[in-house]
Amino acid sequence: MQEYYSLFGLPERFAVDVAKLDTAYRQVQAQVHPDKFAHRPETERRIAMQWATLANEAHRVLRNPLPRARYLLERRGVDVEAERNTSMSPAFLMQQIEWRESVDDSREDAEALQRLGKDLERDERVMLDDVRRALDEEPDLQAAAELVRRLMFMEKLRHEIDDALIQLDSH
Repeated sequence: MQEYYSLFGLPERFAVDVAKLDTAYRQVQAQVHPDKFAHRPETERRIAMQWATLANEAHRVLRNPLPRARYLLERRGVDVEAERNTSMSPAFLMQQIEWRESVDDSREDAEALQRLGKDLERDERVMLDDVRRALDEEPDLQAAAELVRRLMFMEKLRHEIDDALIQLDSH
């Protein structure tokens, strides 16, 4: 697995200074951008393309909290098992049911969908802070993995809300 943090000279932590990440990304891209190698031998062009691709992927992953958390867990030997491990606390399962019912009940009400989206974003921010603590402060990788699975569900639900809002706008 490629080490994204060292590519940008950043500490391997969930809490990322996005401005430093963006600056480091631009510096790496300036060094390896394929256009700089247009008149170089094929091998050098191919290597530059590989580095540019790696930099793009690393930036995309580290810039976004959920992929960043999954990446850190994988680096630390923990598979989130999102496809196989669907066990979650009963309280979160009940919350999922309530959210789904709210989305279904609000499909024709843009304001209700927007409120639900804002509530979901608020809950995600709190949960991301819990992920930060579980990864950076008091390492509890299993708790972080469960939080990531929860966040993945919430992200999917947020997309459903966005899709429902788009459908309402198109009518």
